[in-house]
Amino acid sequence: MIKFNKPAVEQFFRTYNITNFTVTDDESKLLFSSNLNGKMNVWAMDMERGFPYLFANTENACSFLKTDPKGRFVLGGFDQDGDENYHIYAFPYEGGEKKKLIEGEKNDKYFFAHISDDGKRLYYITSKGNPQFLNGLVYHIEEERHEELYIGEGASTFISAVSKDERYLVLIHFYANTYKVGYLKDLKTGEVKPLCKDPERVHEFVDAKFISNEEILYVTNDESEFNYVMKYHIPSGKQEKYVELPNESITSIHWHKNSKMLYFVTEKGVEDFIYKLGEGDTEPTLVPCPITSLDSVTISKTGRVYVLGRSAVEPFNIYRTGAGGDWEKLTDNRVLGVTQEVMVDPEIVTYPSFDGMEIEALWFKAKPEQDNGHVIFWPHGGPQAAERKMFRAMFQCFLNRGYSIFAPNFRGSTGYGATFKKLVEQDWGEGPRLDCVAGIEWLFETGKCNRDSLYVLGGSYGGYMTLLLAGRHPEYFKAVIDIFGVSNLFTFVESVPDHWKPIMERWVGDPIRDKERFKKDSPITYLSTMTKPMLVIQGANDPRVVKEESDQIVKALQEQGTEVEYLVLDDEGHGFSKKENEIKVYKQILNFLEKHR
Repeated sequence: MIKFNKPAVEQFFRTYNITNFTVTDDESKLLFSSNLNGKMNVWAMDMERGFPYLFANTENACSFLKTDPKGRFVLGGFDQDGDENYHIYAFPYEGGEKKKLIEGEKNDKYFFAHISDDGKRLYYITSKGNPQFLNGLVYHIEEERHEELYIGEGASTFISAVSKDERYLVLIHFYANTYKVGYLKDLKTGEVKPLCKDPERVHEFVDAKFISNEEILYVTNDESEFNYVMKYHIPSGKQEKYVELPNESITSIHWHKNSKMLYFVTEKGVEDFIYKLGEGDTEPTLVPCPITSLDSVTISKTGRVYVLGRSAVEPFNIYRTGAGGDWEKLTDNRVLGVTQEVMVDPEIVTYPSFDGMEIEALWFKAKPEQDNGHVIFWPHGGPQAAERKMFRAMFQCFLNRGYSIFAPNFRGSTGYGATFKKLVEQDWGEGPRLDCVAGIEWLFETGKCNRDSLYVLGGSYGGYMTLLLAGRHPEYFKAVIDIFGVSNLFTFVESVPDHWKPIMERWVGDPIRDKERFKKDSPITYLSTMTKPMLVIQGANDPRVVKEESDQIVKALQEQGTEVEYLVLDDEGHGFSKKENEIKVYKQILNFLEKHR
């Protein structure tokens, strides 16, 4: 028999990301943004042929894709090497070179909102002239004329929906991740009124769709733990609850006009679900889905459902429903030479935290024939996000090398209700940290990990928690890997993007009022106990956690003699959009882990 080597690192990372997709109105063509050839570009696939081809060479991250309803052009938003300053471009309908549609300075941001049915008016939000609160405009494409719709004040303001007759806008005032208020703006009269009874009450307004020129469906959790759908009648102001599910939060809604069918996506803990509710139905119907984490959903004019998502053992793929309701896989993104049976589907576990609160986590146990006895503790990013049952090439690669992985959804994580999500606000480093400590002790007590066999690895907020755990609880870990983590809360709150700054007080706190807490919860406070070997990875263009956050702690660690490796990627931001960079990063992490076994 021929004996082959175990799968190489590159095999896991030759999977590709799909970040956005759109379907032409006639459903003849699928467009999607992917790093299929190593960098993020726009690809197309003719439905009859089922083979992707390059549509536009962009080589940068994409924020949206949208086809002209009349079939004349395609719109897209692209940044530059991870800086997240997305600008809006147009392409010929058959593909080719992109053309900047709206001129702006490099640091200006542009967010797509809506294109009119005749393809002549583009609604968008921009930081230009108002970097903290943002302005809304409509661009008259044929006239090349911009018309101001509103000036953001007091909160970052986004357009959630535009009525078909273009008289009304649904706006979201973004005060915090847990405090988003919906408003209806009448462009004819200028009147603006809230879509809730009390705008001062902290709640979330998440998504909205006009189902006619006089009716809106919107998602909120006002006076509830979980998101539900409300129906609002504009002329009368009448509101009624449209659909609600116990212990599941509705995250997005999608309306099919011809059948008057509502499709909606929910999150419950570590999984997503999709439902449909027809006119006259008393209860929604679950739509069985082949993937457990849904990133995007589109309903075509014919009523077909298109979804982009992944599961723990399947990378990003796009599916659509067929004539009989069965799912048809349009893309075939897979791990090179590795079957799903060889990969690890996690176990959902729970453990009690320091105060008795139950914490849900994912336990990825390496296969017996590969298990090296070591465990990676993974605090997720966000912090108001969650670790889901979704494919991470990094996880499956490390599992294949014998490292088990434990990923807790500590307080502040999404999917467990509004109260749980708020628990991290103005408490970045106490409650969530103690949840992590309880999880680590649970690993030891249940025999899942020996006390001398644990590493900690995290990115973004997870990088912050990694550094904090490394400084406050160094006895737990063999070595530490931080990927663009916050090292100093004082410098972090001053360096975030401008449109984030209005939410920082509620999210993190005030550096003057909360000086002692900022000091206590900043990893850099605990330098003297950061004695374990450390690898720090940073994107030079990161706008969220700027390079100085990593620079300052690496310099301090080097000066005190702690063993630290530092990898800076000059052409990346808050993540790895270029395939060769991604492979380079995770090869270095694996080498670092092996070095400190």
